[in-house]
Amino acid sequence: MSDEIPPKRKYELKQRAAEMAETRLRITEAAVDLHGTIGPARTTMSAVAERAGVQRHTLYRHFPTEADLFGACSAHYVAANPLPDKEPWRAIGDPKQRLARGLSDLYAYYERTEPMFSKVLRDAELVDAIPPVLAPRRAYMAEAAQILAVGWPTRGRRRRVLEAAIQHAIDFQTWRSLTTDGRITRDEAVELAVALVVAASIRTG
Repeated sequence: MSDEIPPKRKYELKQRAAEMAETRLRITEAAVDLHGTIGPARTTMSAVAERAGVQRHTLYRHFPTEADLFGACSAHYVAANPLPDKEPWRAIGDPKQRLARGLSDLYAYYERTEPMFSKVLRDAELVDAIPPVLAPRRAYMAEAAQILAVGWPTRGRRRRVLEAAIQHAIDFQTWRSLTTDGRITRDEAVELAVALVVAASIRTG
């Protein structure tokens, strides 16, 4: 007796798997849309199911918990909106030019992702599933700060001031506070942030 699956059954299994993958993607995209419009804290599983056009039991079959759904949403969003590549920054020897390039890349990224990240960061203390998925982003920002701090002629306390200025300059909320309502352009925000870091690198008194 052969254990080989009949061709018709193979086709049915393949079609079923494709349908499940399509449903899972539709649910994930519905959650991403809600997170980027009303925010994670206000997004219920019922709302996701309604937006995706599925029953709640179907949603829970794919995502048993909100943490499971949030993890899938985060992975999906990050894949579509990757953080800027830091490697080109390393190739720039002049620290001021390197900083300007890094800030320009980051601020352009913030412009594209502001609707999502403004709400995710706002709700980070309200939704237990958010901090774990933000861990890779925190690691990225820490490494970015280290790269952008290389080469500045500072040491001791002045070095700590410089590093604090860089961390402040690359922060999403700093960019947002400078450019809200089109107050200044991206290039102007970069110029201002670079000036802050340059000032922090200069010993006074």
